[in-house]
Amino acid sequence: MATTAVTSKTKATDKNTGSASATNDTPITEEELKKKELITVSDVLRLRKSTTDYLTETDENVYKIDFVHFRIRDMKTNKVLFEVQRDPDEDDIMDDIDPTAGRFVQYRFPQAFLKLKQVGALVGFKVGDREVKSFRMIERHFFRDQLIKSFDFDFGFCPPNTTNSIEHIYDMPTIDSKQMREMIAHPYETKSDSFYFVDNQLIMHKKATYAFDLDALH
Repeated sequence: MATTAVTSKTKATDKNTGSASATNDTPITEEELKKKELITVSDVLRLRKSTTDYLTETDENVYKIDFVHFRIRDMKTNKVLFEVQRDPDEDDIMDDIDPTAGRFVQYRFPQAFLKLKQVGALVGFKVGDREVKSFRMIERHFFRDQLIKSFDFDFGFCPPNTTNSIEHIYDMPTIDSKQMREMIAHPYETKSDSFYFVDNQLIMHKKATYAFDLDALH
């Protein structure tokens, strides 16, 4: 299997507007989105809170995109804060047993994570036998029903039968001391939705929750 490697910086959108490129700012609910035959980037940017369920079925990933490596590091110190990896040539047995495996992650970080200025998130993924055009991810972070930050990542074109690696650079949002205390005091009420699109059509949806209760950055 061929391998390509790309390093890219995030195109972070404003935390209050959600996206400068959205053509329709009218709020939409999760229930309304589930009724749509095709969900686009502009659709998910209209969500005003994190989702309670998934907006895609597992069989909508017709491009066989499979994530095999994920790493988060502090850009200032280069310290690795979280990493998980598996052999990209191995079959994911768990996906056969539980098709929802890998769609949800719980993260635990120290309180100091909320004060970081910039982190790098490296993602490694393999692609099946179909080329992937305009692969894009919209990631939205919420604390309760408040949007903290919305990110827009463009993976670009991915050839078929390749393993790809790309690092996105997050400019972390500035969080005031009151909200920071609330986020620390209420673990896993900070949530994110990661929406993956090919040619502006939603094909994958992953979710995560966050706690900031570890003793120190490792």
